[in-house]
Parts: sequence; C-alpha cells; structure tokens
Amino acid sequence: MTKVDIKNYLEKIYNVPVAAVRTRIQYGANSKRNHKNQRVKKPDYKVAYVQLGQGQTFQFPNLFPEKEQDTETRSFEDMKDKYMEREKQRQQGDPRRGGVPDWFGL
Repeated sequence: MTKVDIKNYLEKIYNVPVAAVRTRIQYGANSKRNHKNQRVKKPDYKVAYVQLGQGQTFQFPNLFPEKEQDTETRSFEDMKDKYMEREKQRQQGDPRRGGVPDWFGL
C-alpha cells in the first residue's frame, strides 16, 4: 500500500483523521544457510508510521465480540455429551463375536 492508500483506508474504514503517514521498507535478514549451504533470506516487508490528528486516539475494533456464556457453555455440554455417547458405543464390542476382543482378527 502507498501512503495515500493507507491514509484513505484509515479515514474511510475506521473514521480516524490522519495527519501524516511515513513508510519504510524493512529488509529481511539473510544470515542463515540451509542444508545445501545456500543463503536463506527472510522476506522484506513495509512498515507504516501513522500520525493522528491532535487529541485523537485509535482503538482497534472488537472483531470477536464475546458470546453469551449460557449459550456457549450449553453448546459445550451438548457437544461433550454427544462425544461421550459416541465413545461408549465405539468401545462396546460386537455382540456377535462372543467376548473375543476386536483387535483379535481372523
């Protein structure tokens, strides 16, 4: 993203007045070598420093709001009960085998 893209993004999406944007390229380190003795370089990335208007603060939006605990615990209990029921059925042997364990095959 360019400086103008970053400024427009913050102003349109987050409704934050931006005073200035500075960017730089952070070069990745290349000191490692792999098993073929070839140099391994970490990727480069761009860093943006954003200066807000005077007296403005920025708070990240809550992307994952807390769900109601009753619904969450109830669904967890239901899931746990279903899992335990499946495990009990899976661990019961085949009644046609006459007490011979399942791992003992013919």
